[in-house]
Amino acid sequence: MGTPTAIGIATGTDAAPARHADAVLLQLIWLASPALPVGGFSYSEGLEAAVDAGLVTDEASARDRLLDQLALVQARSELAAAASAFVAWRCGDVARAQALNAWVAVTRETAELRLQSEQLGRSLAQWLRQRHPDDARVAALDALAPAPTWPVAFALAAAATGASPRDALLAMAFGWAENQVHAAVRAVPLGQSAGQRILGALAATIPAAVDDALARSDDTRQSFAPMLAVLSARHETQYSRLFRS
Repeated sequence: MGTPTAIGIATGTDAAPARHADAVLLQLIWLASPALPVGGFSYSEGLEAAVDAGLVTDEASARDRLLDQLALVQARSELAAAASAFVAWRCGDVARAQALNAWVAVTRETAELRLQSEQLGRSLAQWLRQRHPDDARVAALDALAPAPTWPVAFALAAAATGASPRDALLAMAFGWAENQVHAAVRAVPLGQSAGQRILGALAATIPAAVDDALARSDDTRQSFAPMLAVLSARHETQYSRLFRS
């Protein structure tokens, strides 16, 4: 058995598991990065409409809105659907993935929200085709009708890394948080330091949101955020917009 070096890096037979864990972590960081070419940065998920309506005006109101959205939308719907889809892809249960994809599609309450989920899902499916051209699950994802949705597509991307469900959802939630903070910095607008404080508040709350999502079943998963739906609908006809939702 290998022995640790002076700086604590495993060698010999201990190194292989460490390298695998490193590779999984880097894959999750990659998936969570705003640089992932799916276009997540172009959506504010109603935040821009909230700014236009005077509901979000400063750091505190932006932080509170995003914390509410994490608990009421991400944990109960997006992350919960992704958690179930993750298990389905790991088991090769395409029918289950199809059913979850249909649930996500029909629970989008506005055209913008559905466009967002489907556009991100299609873009991630294309990225996965390039990285895993021989994985039959990628072809199954691509064939989902009317389109792959974001939570179901992300679940497959994360499952392909070998990550645990909880780590996969942590990455998904942080990617969402980073995109939304960037939107807030641009739309409110806020300074970079304010954005970092909001991101810190979200990061501190994400583990609990992920645990909530993992504990949800088909009977407790839900998509019910009336104010988000109203703001999203208003955004569709908003005179001046930076974002697609």
